[in-house]
Amino acid sequence: MQDLLVFIPLTVLIASALVTKKMAESMIAATLVAMVMLHRGNFLSGTIDAFYATLANDSFHFVVLILVTFGGVIQLLQKSGALTGFGNLLARFATTPKRSLLLAWLMAFILFVDEFLNCLTVTFSMREITDRNGIPREHLALQSHFMACSLVLIVPFSSWTAFTVSLIGENGLGFADYVKAIPFMFYPLLAVVLSLLLAMGVVPKVGMLKAAYRRVAEGGSVLVQEASGGSLVDIAEPDAENVSPAIFALVPIAVLVAGVLYFDNDLVYGLVVTLFVQFLMYVGSRRMTVSEFFSNFFDGVKSMTTLMVVIFFGLTLSSANEALGFFDVLIGGVGGAVAPELLPVMAFLLVGFCTFAVGGCWIVMLITFPIFLSLAAATGASAVLVIAAIISGISLGYCLCFYADAVFMASAGTGISNLRVIKTVFPYAIALTLLSCIGYLAAGHLL
Repeated sequence: MQDLLVFIPLTVLIASALVTKKMAESMIAATLVAMVMLHRGNFLSGTIDAFYATLANDSFHFVVLILVTFGGVIQLLQKSGALTGFGNLLARFATTPKRSLLLAWLMAFILFVDEFLNCLTVTFSMREITDRNGIPREHLALQSHFMACSLVLIVPFSSWTAFTVSLIGENGLGFADYVKAIPFMFYPLLAVVLSLLLAMGVVPKVGMLKAAYRRVAEGGSVLVQEASGGSLVDIAEPDAENVSPAIFALVPIAVLVAGVLYFDNDLVYGLVVTLFVQFLMYVGSRRMTVSEFFSNFFDGVKSMTTLMVVIFFGLTLSSANEALGFFDVLIGGVGGAVAPELLPVMAFLLVGFCTFAVGGCWIVMLITFPIFLSLAAATGASAVLVIAAIISGISLGYCLCFYADAVFMASAGTGISNLRVIKTVFPYAIALTLLSCIGYLAAGHLL
């Protein structure tokens, strides 16, 4: 019974978010509950120490730098009229709903190296096009979220791959083993295929996605205005009257992608270089004065403030869950008596739940890879299949966690709340989970 107490902060977060639909307040409440459980009489000093630890966290530094720079980049693209011009160019090709979604799907492949780059660039670039074609924002959010949480794992040339290879290297495995595991990464592979089939209208629309299409068909808006729980990012919609040649968007986006690739898949470097190029283009062409450039940049930074605060508390809560022994309770009881054919499906589900509960991926990977690869060695299970199952679990949990940074990126780019994104994704994610479980049970018996 004592072990179940570690689930209290997560329960508070889920219940509060679903009832109040206020993400920031719910995250703070859950974090404070975790602090009380951890520090008791030393609540105040323990909480402040935890805040300092989060502020010193490399992951938080990375996210803040991305949000600051990307907020500026997007605001500048919009205020210069470049995003509208880019949208007009894409509109020549994306003349139907299917073509619009297919174009967004293909763009995601080009931007596979980073999930933030992928989701933010696709949503901000395509939302005006999908709006013109009567596609509810929920569909763009669902597709972008699925693709961003999947491609970064199944294309073996991202920072995620390098991190994973370093982890499995401690068990005598390497890049070749990761590549061998890709065909068995059922969940992210199925998510990419599902996104395409939904875009083409092959798979039926269900749940919130079906309701969203019905809303638009009845004359409603493609972007639902929620009374509470809206987007945590306050970036205005583009001004249709303010139009610049598409080159003012194409060059910065191309520089962004090239910069990320050139600087070893580091999105921060790519964004900083992009800001420099935007300055030269927009000020040099007199689209903006120097003063207007920096004013727009700081407006973009300010639009990300609430999101930064929520992610700050999310990382604090993640560390608290780890300190409370969340992983020990959930995974520690697995033991070495697991049948080898059941280990892959068990790894998939447990890693998925851990990622959902913690709201972060890399800490889960750090903890679970040594555990499950050791179990694979002890039971004779296929190490390659276990690697695939862990990666699939990461993708599953990342897709469904409503306070992970990935869903906030989808929310930022589409203007709908993180909870609405997850509610739209949920029925499809559950179907993919069931199919993946079947796949791991079958593969566990055959390999």
